[in-house]
Amino acid sequence: MERMVSGIKPTGRLHLGNYIGAISQFIKYQEEYELFIFIANLHAITVPIEAKELRKNTKDLIALYLACGLDPEKTTLFLQSDVDAHAKLGWVMTCTSYVGELQRMTQYKDKTAKGESGITAGLFTYPPLMAGDIILYDADYVPVGKDQTQHVELTRDLAERFNNRYSDTFKIPKPLTTSVGQKICSLQDPTKKMSKSVTDPKGTIDLLDDPNVARKKIMSAVTDSIGIIQYDPENQPGISNLLTIQSVLTNEPIESIVSRYQGKGYGELKKEIGQTIFDFLTDLQSKYKAIIESGKIDEVLKQGAEKANYIANKKIRKVYKKVGFTL
Repeated sequence: MERMVSGIKPTGRLHLGNYIGAISQFIKYQEEYELFIFIANLHAITVPIEAKELRKNTKDLIALYLACGLDPEKTTLFLQSDVDAHAKLGWVMTCTSYVGELQRMTQYKDKTAKGESGITAGLFTYPPLMAGDIILYDADYVPVGKDQTQHVELTRDLAERFNNRYSDTFKIPKPLTTSVGQKICSLQDPTKKMSKSVTDPKGTIDLLDDPNVARKKIMSAVTDSIGIIQYDPENQPGISNLLTIQSVLTNEPIESIVSRYQGKGYGELKKEIGQTIFDFLTDLQSKYKAIIESGKIDEVLKQGAEKANYIANKKIRKVYKKVGFTL
């Protein structure tokens, strides 16, 4: 079975875009791949965050992943910080990287272009750590959105550079992008991606939002004046965004939804999607609360760390020998 690796930063509350663009895909992938998912808490401190907030975000994130359907018997779920090999390989990859490459990485480039102050060295050097996260497990695939392919390209470059310098050591991973639902947009500005850091809370549906509040957000979602329900992301981004949400949450093809709503208005569509959101969040949050109260999280992380450490430590021993760290 081919292996897939992915990580997510515990730097904010998970929202519907995270579920549709990533988590729902992971649920499918765990049936097709040997799936490793880690909570990227080392990456979380590249920008300031309170320890209490980081702990809560991490616990919530794991509970929500499990509530959404990740099966710890099929998916290796663990904390990045529980596997020392991540930081060790991250340093080796940092020393394999060139300054020019890191200066071109989007997050650092954007922040420096805006003249932001207080940019940490970690924000500059996190891409090599991310590369190490992936190649540590000889991943065949990395699931990414279109705006994340740059990281996989750097990962491939660094793995090939290391292999050429020290002999064949790492498998070269491939990016795997999804076609439907990979980008869910803000309900208030459908030209922008739904985001954890969005300034307008009406545009984002958090997975821990009150279901009634979430339903109201759907009802107030921005649409257009065309008045026809059809999937046309360029000319009708708002309606197309809502159709995508409904399609993913109900497993009904977009074409079928459009067909059902021929001659009907936006209000009727929003009402159905609002109920879908209400039911989805009510069920999800019930499972989330049960997991939080059960103490299952510690057990899952211990099991995941044991498997991850076994594989990662074998790889880091090989790396350390090749670079000359071990005598």
